[in-house]
Amino acid sequence: MYLDAMRGDHADVAELVAWSDTNQGRLDFYQAQFVASHAAVPLRFAPDELERTIAEQRIDRVIVTSPDFTHADLVSRSLLAGADVVVEKPITINAEGLRQIAAAIEASGKTVVTTFNYRYSPRNSALRELIQSGAIGDVTSVHFEWVLDTVHGADYFRRWHRDKQSSGGLLIHKASHHFDLVNWWIDAAPRRVFASGGLRFYGAANAASRGLGARTPRNTHAGDPFVLDMAADPRLKGLYLDNEHLDGYVRDRDVFDDDISIEDNLALLVDYDSGATMSYSLNAHSPWEGYRVMVNGTHGRAELEVVERGAVLVGEDGVVVVDPSATPLAGSADNLRPEGERLLLQRHWEAAVEVPIPDGIGSHGGGDAYLLDHVFNRVTSDPLGRPAGYADGVKAVSVGIAGNASLASGLPVLIADLGV
Repeated sequence: MYLDAMRGDHADVAELVAWSDTNQGRLDFYQAQFVASHAAVPLRFAPDELERTIAEQRIDRVIVTSPDFTHADLVSRSLLAGADVVVEKPITINAEGLRQIAAAIEASGKTVVTTFNYRYSPRNSALRELIQSGAIGDVTSVHFEWVLDTVHGADYFRRWHRDKQSSGGLLIHKASHHFDLVNWWIDAAPRRVFASGGLRFYGAANAASRGLGARTPRNTHAGDPFVLDMAADPRLKGLYLDNEHLDGYVRDRDVFDDDISIEDNLALLVDYDSGATMSYSLNAHSPWEGYRVMVNGTHGRAELEVVERGAVLVGEDGVVVVDPSATPLAGSADNLRPEGERLLLQRHWEAAVEVPIPDGIGSHGGGDAYLLDHVFNRVTSDPLGRPAGYADGVKAVSVGIAGNASLASGLPVLIADLGV
């Protein structure tokens, strides 16, 4: 996404000077695209040469898109070397990482932008605008349900995300998106979190209890709908399958392995400093994908329903899109649950009305193009407050950090006790 932006719509304000990856084959993959488009090929540097490269090349900003557990180190090193940072969510996976980044910000005086692209989706912006207008009054409670289907949801259990030490689990890697939305929608900060959940569908024990039979370490079972055929996808093949020999990273591990340490069913209660409460649920093995949000206020209620994929239907070729939020769909042929979105407002003693949602541009619900414009043009002032900084990243991830602590203890956890 960033590479395309810097040699496309935002080439007038951004130049890609240098890039790094722990796997040189992945850089080879993208370098071939740059050569084919006659774009200047960036300087390569090793990860341990980050500080030297920032200094020698006079780098203004570093974009961090590495695995979650590496964010705190790379963000902090970049800041202390003199560069501002753009980091993909989540900003980090634990309280120690937040403290490390905070210290680097204070010492360097540099800035961190956390990219929450879902804020920019027109449907989510429309809900923010509706709440901000006062149409439902003061927010008293939120119910938020997010369902990941058996293609997109399953993908987190194939990759490095399946290891909680690497991703923080779905409460951090995935749900930090959702927690940021709520923080932003209702303009409040989380105060206390109570969580419950577990691994109830994926993993070896669950497969055995359902009689799925013997498995192999890679997702290569003929006729299995959970198979990911990387050889059939030029991008996955070029980035991962062809480069396994360089670092040993396997992108298509079996979702019913015995070494998965993250949850696939999660529920939270979150109290906010505004007095509002949220009930939240995440399911990673749903037959459809999307989300429902209900926001209750002193004057009424707002409801947003989004269907990103109405059904996972396996065709004759067995191929389906892995991430419907990032890739436009051709349709799921499900007439009862068609892809779409609807925002309703119902005030007390009035009939419900539908609130128009503007058309979006690009993927992730039409939000990526707007996000890139704000990032590359350094937009900080926005009527809806969509640009997200370090503090927003902290508020979002702190819910997941507290949620993981609550899962471990079985008790509610105060955000203030995290020490961030």
